[in-house]
Amino acid sequence: MVDVGEKAVSQRVAVAEGCVRMAPATLTAIEAGNVKKGDVLAVSRIAGIMASKKTADIIPLCHPLPLDSVSVDLVADADLPGYRVTARATTTGKTGVEMEALTAVSAACLTLYDMAKAIDRGMEIGPIRLLEKSGGRSGEWRAAR
Repeated sequence: MVDVGEKAVSQRVAVAEGCVRMAPATLTAIEAGNVKKGDVLAVSRIAGIMASKKTADIIPLCHPLPLDSVSVDLVADADLPGYRVTARATTTGKTGVEMEALTAVSAACLTLYDMAKAIDRGMEIGPIRLLEKSGGRSGEWRAAR
C-alpha cells in the first residue's frame, strides 16, 4: 500500500457513475415493480452502499477508510433505455474515496442486473467512471463531459 502517513487529513469527496442498458420492456417492468425478486432499485441502492464499505476487502492495496457518507441514486432513462447509477462517497481522512464511489456504482449495477436477469439476460453494464473528486493534495478534479 502507498504510505499516507505524512498526508494531511482533509474532507474528501468522490462521485462516480455507471449505467445499465436494457430492453424497454425490462425498464417498464422495473418501474412498475413487476420483478419477481422484489424492489430492484432499493436492493441495488443498498448493495452499492454495502459494497463501498467493503472496498478495501476486494480491491488489493486499497486503504480501509472510515466513510462519513455514501449515497447511491438510480435514475430511469428512457433514452438508454435503462438506469443511470450515481454514487457519492465522503470521508475525512488522508486518502481519497474514489475507489469507494466506483465500487458502489459497480455493485449497484451488478445487483440491478441480477435482480432483473430473469426478464432480460441481454442487459449491458457500463461505462463506469469517476466523475469528480475533491480534497487532498491534488485538490479538485472533474471528468470531461
